[in-house]
Amino acid sequence: MNRIEEKMQQLREKQEKAFITYYMAGFPDLAATKQIIKAQERGGCDVIELGVPFSDPVADGPVIQNASYRAIQNGTNLEKTFALVQQIRNEGVSVPIVFMLYYNTILHYGIPAFAQKCSETGVDGLVVPDLPYEEQEDLLRNLAESDRTILIQLVSPVSGARIKKILAHARGFVYCVSSMGVTGQGADFHQEIKTYLKNVREVSSIPIMMGFGIRASDDVIPLKNLIDGAIVGSHFIQIMEEKNFDPTVAETYCRKFKTELNN
Repeated sequence: MNRIEEKMQQLREKQEKAFITYYMAGFPDLAATKQIIKAQERGGCDVIELGVPFSDPVADGPVIQNASYRAIQNGTNLEKTFALVQQIRNEGVSVPIVFMLYYNTILHYGIPAFAQKCSETGVDGLVVPDLPYEEQEDLLRNLAESDRTILIQLVSPVSGARIKKILAHARGFVYCVSSMGVTGQGADFHQEIKTYLKNVREVSSIPIMMGFGIRASDDVIPLKNLIDGAIVGSHFIQIMEEKNFDPTVAETYCRKFKTELNN
């Protein structure tokens, strides 16, 4: 059981919904990223998705694309993102951290070396949106050698009959994409969102998290009986940029969302 699974178990025992955020490493720089991560942890964030900048983030909308581009311009890369995680772990940050990255980044680094580095630095999970279920074997085999880092499975409203197969051996939580298209579209959820979430609930033995387009707790309150938590990405990045990357704003936003989600 790794850090993510331990956190999910704790939440289940307390009957709490999870609040997960996404933030781009190196935006506006790595020093600011470190302070924002620490603020999120203080605010009660249960898991932090940390984006690794990539030149062609096909699953992401303009907000995350821009953050990724600016992070790359600032010199942020995978190696520096690993170093950031190692640093914050050494400074006492214990919140589960999930890398959200594209498969080309992993392939370029080398799958065995990447899996080992995740284990060494304290990366608890991976979200790889362009890696289909049928092509995950190499990555899963290398991650299993240390069993400290797990691959988070994504499903979407069009996964259909594949959902059961995708989730058969899934770990941590399932990332339910709420709509078709890219991130940051606003709460324009799929028209059959409730049926889709019910279908996932029927076959999933792990917690269900919903992401894409979520901004405030009000967006997901009508669905809270069907999900175990919510993921906010683009909107959180927008807030940080608008408020000049103030860590206290990050802390307040996380605490408010988490509290409202569980009231």
